[in-house]
Amino acid sequence: MGGVFLRIVFIEKKWFLFLAICICFLVGGWFITRPEAVETSGSSTAAKKYAINMVTGEFKSTRDDGKEIEAYRWDPGTIYVPKDEPLKLSIFGVNGKEHPFYIEGTNIKGTVKKGKETVLNLRIKKEGVYRLICTAHHDIKNNGPMIAYIVVD
Repeated sequence: MGGVFLRIVFIEKKWFLFLAICICFLVGGWFITRPEAVETSGSSTAAKKYAINMVTGEFKSTRDDGKEIEAYRWDPGTIYVPKDEPLKLSIFGVNGKEHPFYIEGTNIKGTVKKGKETVLNLRIKKEGVYRLICTAHHDIKNNGPMIAYIVVD
């Protein structure tokens, strides 16, 4: 005799709820931990564009003999940038009428004028320390030296 027995199992309502909650946790855990949803550190495939803001600054003082002295500077005086990455360097003129400049070791030059923003879009491909030099204030006799350092790493 080959008969098929159909057995109906009745599950209490609380066990049904428990099972549903377990399934939700499992699906939620899978969703959170799957590789597409996990945050990772490190470089992304999209290129980052670094933005650095600088200003021109001035220090003034009076010597004991009453003579006023002043010195100009870039602020910040040292910036660190990654090698071979796009960089937006924005320099705002706060003090001094104008500051003609060049970046030593490159063909980059320009002028920062008081109340104006000068924007340089750069990509420095070689590691090293590059000096941003104001030609109007290049030494002590000319209220300088007005030099900033660009460290490319």
